Amino acid sequence: MKVNSRKASVHKGAGVFDNKPWQKIRVGDVLKVEKDQFFPADLLLLSSSDEDGICYVETMNLDGETNLKVKRSLEVTLPLDDDATFKDFTGTIRCEDPNPNLYTFVGNFEYDRQIYPLDPGQILLRDSKLRNTAYVYGVVIFTGHDTKVMQNATKSPSKRSGIERKMDQIIYILFTLLVLISLISSIGFAVKTKFQMPDWWYLQPQNTTSLYDPSRPALSGIFHLVTALILYGYLIPISLYVSIEVVKVLQASFINKDIHMYDEETGNPAQARTSNLNEELGQVDTILSDKTGTLTCNQMDFLKCSIAGTAYGVGATEVELAAAKKLAYDLDNQDQENSDVPVHKNRANHSEIELEMVVTSREGKDLKTNIKGFSFEDSRLMNGNWLKEPSVEFVLLFFRILALCHTAIPERNEETGSINYEAESPDEGAFLVAAREFGFEFCRRTQTSVFILERYSSSGQPIQREFKVLNTLDFTSKRKRMSVIVKDESGQILLLCKGADSIIFDRLSKNGRMYEEATTKHLNEYGESGLRTLALAYRKLEESEYSAWNSEFMKAKTSIGADREAMLERVSDMMERDLILVGATAIEDKLQKGVPQCIDKLAQAGLKIWVLTGDKMETAINIGFACSLLRQGMKQICITTINAEASSQDSKETFLLLVTEQAVRENILMQITNASQMIKLEKDPHAAFALIIDGKTLTYALEDNMKLQFLGLAVDCASVICCRVSPKQKALVTRLVKEGTGKTTLAIGDGANDVGMIQEADIGVGISGVEGMQAVMASDFSIAQFRFLERLLVVHGHWCYKRIAQMICYFFYKNIAFGLTLFYFEAFTGFSGQSVYDDWYMLLFNVILTSLPVISLGVFEQDVSSEVCLQFPALYQQGPRNLFFDWYRIFGWMGNGLYSSLIIFFLNIIIFYDQAFRSNGQTADMAAMGTTMFTCIIWAVNCQIALTMSHFTWIQHLFVWGSIATWYLFLLLYGMMSPLLSGNAYRILLEALGPAPIYWAATLLVTAACNLPYLTHISFQRCFNPMDHHIIQEIKYYKKDVEDQHMWTRERSKARQETKIGFTARVDAKIRQLRGRLNRKHLAQAGSQAVSVMSPS
Repeated sequence: MKVNSRKASVHKGAGVFDNKPWQKIRVGDVLKVEKDQFFPADLLLLSSSDEDGICYVETMNLDGETNLKVKRSLEVTLPLDDDATFKDFTGTIRCEDPNPNLYTFVGNFEYDRQIYPLDPGQILLRDSKLRNTAYVYGVVIFTGHDTKVMQNATKSPSKRSGIERKMDQIIYILFTLLVLISLISSIGFAVKTKFQMPDWWYLQPQNTTSLYDPSRPALSGIFHLVTALILYGYLIPISLYVSIEVVKVLQASFINKDIHMYDEETGNPAQARTSNLNEELGQVDTILSDKTGTLTCNQMDFLKCSIAGTAYGVGATEVELAAAKKLAYDLDNQDQENSDVPVHKNRANHSEIELEMVVTSREGKDLKTNIKGFSFEDSRLMNGNWLKEPSVEFVLLFFRILALCHTAIPERNEETGSINYEAESPDEGAFLVAAREFGFEFCRRTQTSVFILERYSSSGQPIQREFKVLNTLDFTSKRKRMSVIVKDESGQILLLCKGADSIIFDRLSKNGRMYEEATTKHLNEYGESGLRTLALAYRKLEESEYSAWNSEFMKAKTSIGADREAMLERVSDMMERDLILVGATAIEDKLQKGVPQCIDKLAQAGLKIWVLTGDKMETAINIGFACSLLRQGMKQICITTINAEASSQDSKETFLLLVTEQAVRENILMQITNASQMIKLEKDPHAAFALIIDGKTLTYALEDNMKLQFLGLAVDCASVICCRVSPKQKALVTRLVKEGTGKTTLAIGDGANDVGMIQEADIGVGISGVEGMQAVMASDFSIAQFRFLERLLVVHGHWCYKRIAQMICYFFYKNIAFGLTLFYFEAFTGFSGQSVYDDWYMLLFNVILTSLPVISLGVFEQDVSSEVCLQFPALYQQGPRNLFFDWYRIFGWMGNGLYSSLIIFFLNIIIFYDQAFRSNGQTADMAAMGTTMFTCIIWAVNCQIALTMSHFTWIQHLFVWGSIATWYLFLLLYGMMSPLLSGNAYRILLEALGPAPIYWAATLLVTAACNLPYLTHISFQRCFNPMDHHIIQEIKYYKKDVEDQHMWTRERSKARQETKIGFTARVDAKIRQLRGRLNRKHLAQAGSQAVSVMSPS
C-alpha cells in the first residue's frame, strides 16, 4: 500500500502534468519520471533529456544487476521533449499480452499514420530506477498486476520441515497402536463381563449399571473403549509439540546470538526469522544462489595485462597462492615419507614453483594505497615508465582503447574534484580506472566527442585530447565484442575493438597476428588463475572506406522491420575485420569476502550449488571461474537456442513459426540427450561437467515434456549456471529441483528479484545487503554475507538436525515405555480400567519429571564442537542421508521402548509377586507396586537420555539428575499430605518403600536391565562399525589431535566429500597440471644428463 501511494507526474491534458498516486495510473497515461525515481508502471520510452533519446536504467530489483542499462527511444518521438509538446499528442500501441518475460517485448507503435516496431530497448519496467538522466517521458503500457515484475511474483507458501512431516506419520502409527490396544482392552472387558462377571458375587452383577452389565457385554465394551482411549493416551506424546517449540525457539536464539555470524561492517547479526525449519538446515542437498550481491560485490579489479606479447602485472590470485602452498606441503610430505630419497632433491622444485606462482608478488602490498577497481602492480607501466618500453606505440594504443572503447559517463564529485564513472558494466568501470591510473583519464563526454587527459607525453606536459566518436557498435551476448570508431586530432580514423579472445582472433588480419601466440599463452594463464579476460585490437581506416561503410550502417540503423538487428550485425561485422592485435586484459571479479572458501567447504560437505542469475552468460561464466564453480579443464555444456532464433526471425508465416517452435524444442531436447550420453560415456575419473543454460532456452527446458530430462542432466553435472533468468524462472527452477529430486533445497539471494526463489525453496535465506530488504523480509533465515552460510549449515544445521531427531526418537521411546505398562496391568486386572499409578504420577510424568532433560538434549547436545564441524565437513552428510531419523532408527527406538516396558512391568511383578515386601512379612499392594514401577521408569528413561548425550554441561547434569531427585522429593512431600489428598500414597516413601531393601534393589536391577541393550548396541557400534563422529570423539577424548598432528591432518583430509567444484578441487587440478609440468622437466633434465654422460665415451 505504501508503494502504491507514491506520487508520479502524469499528463492531465493541454500539456500540463500533475502528481497522482501510483494506484490511480491507467494504461495510456503519459508520465514524466525524473532522475533517481522508480518507474511506477511498464512504460514505452518516448523521449529523454538526452538529445538522442537515451536514458540509463538500473534494474537491480528485477535481475539483481547493479550496472546500468541503456534504453533508447524511437527517433520519431524525439521531439516530444517538453511538457507543452504533449498538448495534442495521440498514438496507438498494440502489443503482447501481459507476461513474466523480462527480456522480450513484441509490439507496434502507430503514430502520424506510420507503424513503428517496438523492442525491449524502448521499454522501461516497473521497479527499475532512472539514473544519470535528468528526466524521461513515457506512456503506460501495463499497470499493477499486469506489469512484468508483478507477473514474476509468486505466492508465499507455508513451510514445514521434513522431520515434522515424518513425525506426523509416526503419530498416526502410535494412534493406530492406541486404538488397537484400546480395542483389545474393550473386547477383553466385554468377554470378562459376559462370561466371568456372573461368578464374581462380590461385585453384585444383578445390581450393576450398564457399564458392568453381563446381559449387554457389547455396550459395556463400547463404554470401556472410551476409558481405554483416555487411559492409554500417554502413548501419544502431546507434550512433544510443546517441547519442540520451546527447543526450536532456543535454537533460533543461539543462531541469532552467534558472534561468528555477526558482520562488523554492517552491524547485522544472523537472524532466524522462523524457528520451525531449524532442523531442515542440516538436511540441505542443493543450494540455489543468486550471483550479484550474493556471491559478488559486483566490483572488478584490473590485475594483469598483456601488451604486444609482453605480460605485465605481478599480482597473484588466491588460486595461484593456494596451489603453490599446497604443492609445497605435498612435496614436503613426500620428502618425509620417502626417507631413502635425498631431502635436497625437491628444494629447487619449491623455488621453481614459488617463482612460477609469483608467491612473493604481494610483498609490500600494504604499503600501496588501495584504489577501488585497480590492483595492478608493475613499475614498468606505472608513473609514465611505459614510455621506456620497446613497444611504446602498442602500449599507447592499449591505454587509448581502455579510455575510449566504452559507453560510460563521467561524473565529477564537486567536493573532492575526483571523477566517478557510471558504466554499463563493472568491467568498463575497471578499465576506465586502470586507464586513469596509467595516465589516460577519461574526463568529459559530449554528444559527439570524448576528451582524454593524457598526463604522460613526449613533451612531458599533460595534454587534453579530443576524439570524435563517429560510431558505436554495441556489445551484445551474441556479438561478444564492442567497437567504437573515432577520429583523432590528426584526422586519422581508428576502429578500436575489445571482446572475447576467440571472436577477436578470428577477425585478425595476416599482419595483425604477430603477437597472437604469446597473447594466447598469457590468456590461458589468466584463465587458469580465475581472471576475466578480453582481447584488444584496432584498425586504421581510410576516409573513403569509412564513408562508404557509414552510409550502409546508417541505412541499416534507420530501417524499420524485423530484420533491422540482423542488418546492423551484418554491417558491423563488415567493419570489424582485418584487425591488428594489441593485447589482452585480465580482471579479477571481486567476490564477497570468504565466498570461495565457503563454496569450497559446502562442496566438501557434499552440497550441490546452482547459480541462477539475471546476468549475461559471459559474466555468469566468469563468476563461476572466480568462485571456483568452474575451472580450467572442466567440460562446459552450453544449452542454447541461438540457431533456432535465427531461423524463427527468417520465418514470416504463422505455420512456419509453429514449425520452428517445434524445431527449437526438438533441438534443445537433442542437446540435452547428447550431453547426458556424453557424461555417461566419460571414463576419466577426474572429468567434471558444468551445465550452462540461458533464460530463453530454460523456458523450453522447463516444459512438462522436457523438464525431467533437463533435471537429470543438471544433477549429473558438477555445477549448474542458469543465466538471463527472470525472477519467475528462478522460482520454477527451484520448484523443479525440490519436487524432481525430492530432496531439501535452499535458496539464497539479496534482491527483490530473488523473493520468488526464496519463497519456493524448502529454506529461504536472505542477505541483508545493498539491494534492499525485500529478500530478507521474505526469507526464513537472514545473514549479512554469503560466507556465513557455511556456519549456518555445517554447524547450526548439523547440530539442530541431530538434536531434533534424537529428541523426537527419545520422546517416543519414553512414552511407549510408560504407556504400555498401563496396558499390561490392565490384562492382569480383567481390563477393568484401573490404573496402576496414582493420577498425580501420570500427570507429572511428561510435564515435570521427564521434560527438562529432553529439552536440554534438544538445546545443548553437540556430537562434536563447532570447530570440528568446520574441520570435518563430511559430517554434514549425516543430515541429507537422514541417518538419525530414518525408519530403521525410529522403529529401533520404539522397540527399545517396548523392551523397557516389558522389563519394567514383568521384572517388578516377578520380584514382588511371591515374596514378602516388608520386614514383618507383608506383600506389596497396588500402591507400592505402582510406585516402584514408576520409580524404575523415571530412572530408566533419565539414564537412557544420559547415555544418549555426547556433550554434558552443568545444565544437563542438573536437569537429568535433578529430575530423578525431584521425583523422590515429590514422593516425600506428597506422602506427607493428608490421606484425603494423597490417598494410597500416604507416607509411602517414609514408611513403606524407603525401609524396604527390595525397593532399592528392584530399582537398580530394572534400570540396569532396561539400559543394557542400548549400552551393548552403542559399544558394539563404536568398536566394529563406528560412525564418523564416533571416531572424532575418540580422537578428541584421547587428545590425539594435539599429540599426533599428522594423523589429525590426514583424518581431516579424508573427512570431505569427493567433489569436482570448489577451491580445493581447483587447486587439486592445478597441482596435477604443475606435477605434470615438473615431471616433464625432470625427464628432460634426466635425458640431457644421460646424453652428457655418454658423450665423453
